[in-house]
Amino acid sequence: MQPSPRRQFDLIAFDWDGTLFDSTAIITRCIQAAVVDVGGARPTDQAASYVIGLGLMQALAHAAPDVPPARYPELGERYRHHYLLHQNDISLFDGVLPLLAALKARQHRLAVATGKSRRGLDEALLAVELQGLFDASRTADETAGKPHPRMVFELMAQLGVPPERTLVVGDTTHDLQMALNAGCASVAVSYGAHEPSAFATLNPLVVAHSVAELSQWLLANA
Repeated sequence: MQPSPRRQFDLIAFDWDGTLFDSTAIITRCIQAAVVDVGGARPTDQAASYVIGLGLMQALAHAAPDVPPARYPELGERYRHHYLLHQNDISLFDGVLPLLAALKARQHRLAVATGKSRRGLDEALLAVELQGLFDASRTADETAGKPHPRMVFELMAQLGVPPERTLVVGDTTHDLQMALNAGCASVAVSYGAHEPSAFATLNPLVVAHSVAELSQWLLANA
């Protein structure tokens, strides 16, 4: 793939939950309910939302330090139970579809790098009719969880794009650290799981406070 002089980035890798998909509150409540189901202390909203973006078992273990590892499989099943009850409550943030279409029209390669499972992402992509917009995707259960850079390395290798032409967009410090670990630039959004005050040391190019701001910046600068 030849770099375009009209573009700073050929590949834009988006996080899913809290960046494109408005799922943060639902995921937080599902984590809390799952922990209580297996006898753990209910995590605070802050503790439950902090782990969004990590692989499922890594996230649940962090959110439920008083639950013994032997019960992690049950904890995961209870999370999936609660999530399935509410998955249809979740939707794309307003403005996401036009943004993705505009980036696609400018010949950017688009990808998803998410802590979701492959099954979960595929179901989400089907539900919101996004087939064809993304050139590639990686999930935590088929590669390595964030902030390990493996999923970004694999996306770059698959699409033939070097780190300096790759941009990661996410709503958590896990996403931004993953970008740093992969040698890529990043853009943060403040409307997801993590407080933007934590982003500064991870050097995002910009912190967008809405999808409209994200769209404006990407279309002007990416």
